Amino acid sequence: MRALKYAVAASLLVTAPMSVAQQLSIATGGTGGTYYPYGGGLAELINNHIEGASAVAEVTGASVENMGLVWRGDSDVALALADTVFQAYSGTGDFEGRQLENIRALASIYPNAVQLVTLADSDVHTLADLEGKRVSVGAPGSGTELNARALLEANGISYDDFTPQRLNFNETADAIRDGDIDAGFWSVGPPTSSILNLATTRDIRLVGFSDEEIENAREAEPTFAAYELRAGLYEGMDEAVQTISIPNVLAVSSELDDEMAYQITKVLFERTDELIAVHPAANDTTIEFSVNSTPIAFHPGALRYYEEAGAEVADHQRPE
Repeated sequence: MRALKYAVAASLLVTAPMSVAQQLSIATGGTGGTYYPYGGGLAELINNHIEGASAVAEVTGASVENMGLVWRGDSDVALALADTVFQAYSGTGDFEGRQLENIRALASIYPNAVQLVTLADSDVHTLADLEGKRVSVGAPGSGTELNARALLEANGISYDDFTPQRLNFNETADAIRDGDIDAGFWSVGPPTSSILNLATTRDIRLVGFSDEEIENAREAEPTFAAYELRAGLYEGMDEAVQTISIPNVLAVSSELDDEMAYQITKVLFERTDELIAVHPAANDTTIEFSVNSTPIAFHPGALRYYEEAGAEVADHQRPE
């Protein structure tokens, strides 16, 4: 299994001792999402700050495909949702019967926040208020629909209690704006352009979840974490709103060189300002978020960085 790709100048094989440059492939997602620009920003950090290494971001089908790419050694680093990473690591869910035992984490880098949006003058103030309403739960089979369904079912609400609409992000924003639906779910790194655009044309409100609702969701889906959408995130949003999130994880193979894993983790957290300039999701790329959110074992190289930084790492995050 190839963990790293190497580029060697042919002339050096004869005229000088071998000079090896580690070339890293970063598996991301589609060009319209957050994974691709974030992965491109990470590649720039590696190229600019890790001597003897170069990296490139690759367009992929995102989380599930990315786990296979890392497992086979076709990619060296991958971005993926925490539930997918956990399922691959533990051989559950989509990976039932095919556990990818070599999957390790470098970090959790930012959350996909579950955002329930309605118009400011709507009578939807809680999850329970969705009863009898027209609600977008996200595109069919999307992460948004999976997260929305898990949240709702954990709190005793089924699709029978309202009229579900399976719309993508832009369609959901348009339907709220036009009054065709009463509310809609997003599960995406905040802020997201479709909600930003909606907030410029209509007064909106984000619906918060209670402590009990969040705990119910976390019991049903352990990779959920409490998350606060900050005040001012969207136009007219004067107060912070409590919701849940699912982390996005930077995953690698256990066969990745320990020193390289250490260096990537180090540059990730010590050059975060450069990532923020690429995408605002990197505002959540912190050591604290990572150790509080990562559901699987860290790579030993990454673990070394966390320990040097004085972070408290949980038992399940330590390689066996």
